[in-house]
Amino acid sequence: MSEQQSRYAYVTLLTRPSYLAGAIILAYSLHKHSPSTPLIIIYTPSTLGPPAIRALESESPHTNLILRPVSPLSPAPAENSHDKSGSVAERFTDTWTKLCVFTLTDTPFSHLCFLDADTLILRNPSPTVFSVEVQEKLSASSTLLMATHICVCNLDGDAWAPDCWTPQNCAFTRLTRGSGPAAVDASHATLGAFNSGVMVFAPSTTLAALVMDTFASTPADVLSAMQFPDQDFLNMVLRGRWGSLGWEVNALKTWRYWHGNVWEDGEVRVLHYIVDKPWARRVDGEGRAGYKGWDGVTHGWWWGVYEEWRREREGEGDGEVVRVVERWVDGGEGEAELGAVGGKAQDWARRWEDVGEKNEQDGEKHEDGTYGQGPHGPVLRKPMLGERGHGAVVREHALKGPGKCEMD
Repeated sequence: MSEQQSRYAYVTLLTRPSYLAGAIILAYSLHKHSPSTPLIIIYTPSTLGPPAIRALESESPHTNLILRPVSPLSPAPAENSHDKSGSVAERFTDTWTKLCVFTLTDTPFSHLCFLDADTLILRNPSPTVFSVEVQEKLSASSTLLMATHICVCNLDGDAWAPDCWTPQNCAFTRLTRGSGPAAVDASHATLGAFNSGVMVFAPSTTLAALVMDTFASTPADVLSAMQFPDQDFLNMVLRGRWGSLGWEVNALKTWRYWHGNVWEDGEVRVLHYIVDKPWARRVDGEGRAGYKGWDGVTHGWWWGVYEEWRREREGEGDGEVVRVVERWVDGGEGEAELGAVGGKAQDWARRWEDVGEKNEQDGEKHEDGTYGQGPHGPVLRKPMLGERGHGAVVREHALKGPGKCEMD
């Protein structure tokens, strides 16, 4: 490891075995393109389980991993946590633990880049995310974090999205190929907000205190009302104090057909698999994948890297890690939990659609055998408490207390 490269590291979060395949292939693809830059995996032993932890330990020497156990982080329950007008926090509890990345102040690394576990490295992102320009911006007291804007096109017409989420208000609509990062406008509702899937920052006790103390002091009802917990919270804390990265280091898979104005396959460095995850279902015989059937190409890229990793590990005689990971991909034993990150990943958003009756919103079965009327006809299956690109379904969690990440 060179002196320069050893100053930087990547970080991801793993809380559920349903994301194990994502984290393993992220590590493998990162090591392939940036072999001297470590990946720190912060993980929660209480929710991940021994088999997945052993798989991480087995993979660690192959892909330059640093494993860091943390306690799950979540706010105190709010009285109206299931109110349609408010939170989805209970089923997004795991994502709060992402805030623990800011407490990594005892490492030798001057700069860290957080990557969601549902990302794939296609080209080396280090020259961009750890560039001199990025470091200079972060050295200024006015900039605490670098990230990409949120995409607010809402071409799916999700009912939970604010009225201002339109293509006209999307930062990426305003770009053209080669135009560079979008400008940050802190006074604008959408042009001043970032996506927390990829974040670069210089760890410090000052930044850690800002994030964790604000989390601890923010009322539970405010936290539980946040639709995308860590992202909404960080945008509240760091409003006007972040700088913009290029789209290619946090390229949402949907941009391949939504943002042809900037997208080029060969320019993507970090591909972000929002909504349903590629490992939950293989590309079908007609090349279809994803919740719309439009993601066959990008999901196929993930499966290509997965098969390369599998063959490499089996060739090295490390078949046990393959067997564990295979439990949490299409066709494995963990199929029930994979549904929440696969074909049912969009179901939670339907709870925001105005169906008019409380029992429809609560998912109670009607006398006619349906779960109420949706915008396209009767709802025939119980709504899942799933996720949309931000983490696995959370059925239980361990509350260690506000602002606390370290293991007891």
